[in-house]
Amino acid sequence: MKFFGKLNLVATLAGLTALTGLALAQQPTFFRIGTGGTAGTYYPIGGLIANAISAAGDKGVPGLVATAIASNGSVANVNAIQSGGAESGFSQSDVAYWAYTGTGLYEGKPKVEDLRIIATLYPETIHLVAAKSAGIKSVKDLKGKRVALDEPGSGTLVDARIVLAAYGLTEKDIKPEYLKPGPAGDRLRDGALDAFFFVGGYPTGAISELASSSGIELVPIAGPEVDKLLADYKFFARDKVPADAYKGVGATDTISVNAQWLTSAKQPDQLVYDIVKVLWNDASRAALDAGHAKGKLITLQNATNGLGVPLHPGAERFYKEAGVLK
Repeated sequence: MKFFGKLNLVATLAGLTALTGLALAQQPTFFRIGTGGTAGTYYPIGGLIANAISAAGDKGVPGLVATAIASNGSVANVNAIQSGGAESGFSQSDVAYWAYTGTGLYEGKPKVEDLRIIATLYPETIHLVAAKSAGIKSVKDLKGKRVALDEPGSGTLVDARIVLAAYGLTEKDIKPEYLKPGPAGDRLRDGALDAFFFVGGYPTGAISELASSSGIELVPIAGPEVDKLLADYKFFARDKVPADAYKGVGATDTISVNAQWLTSAKQPDQLVYDIVKVLWNDASRAALDAGHAKGKLITLQNATNGLGVPLHPGAERFYKEAGVLK
């Protein structure tokens, strides 16, 4: 399976331009960040972070060229970190936990014991998007419908299966398709799809565009089924998409997981320490606040929340010095 897609060229060029001012003797350090599809939230957030940490005078990590790379999402990013195909990547907290412990999705597979956390970033909301004409008011109404669950290798597919199971459904009860939210939105707009799942921060571009152009329903993930789901899966939490996060859509109850930035224990402690230190400086703070709606939720205070995987020692050192970790 091909892992890498488009490079975040802005981050790449910014880093390379900054490197021209460095001493010729200093070799650049390249640091790839696996994200997700270009229509989701991981990709733009990855671009913001890559720009922030790349060498740029005294604001970035000297000599560092970071790039955000489109991928199939959480599972693909974990696999790339494990294989050395990427230095880091974003993942849902559930996928990270399963990979590290060899449970859930990774049952029967070798544990990814070198997996380490750089930072918890923000809550990732489970969206169940439906066409207004589909008559889908609850998860149970998906029975017999054409539903996109995202691509194999994505965290969204894993969580969609869990949500379906909570309501007594499997993929055999629906007409499943395995599409990213961009193509899924196109098919829904054309009347070729009834609904699709997406796990990511709101608002996400593909859904915003769809809400503005065609109108959508957000289907609540709520009720007694969710009570049991939350008891069984501790990495989920209750969440709510606020009214008008998407045009014409009211407040919708749902659930979420955390988005986490992962790396390998093999990455040098000092490098990760330097990256984390820059991630939380004033310039990065301003870029995150201005660059994306989810950027405001990426905070130092939340960086060590929901750790189902150990922190990288370089990150742990910084968080202890910053007083957010004892």
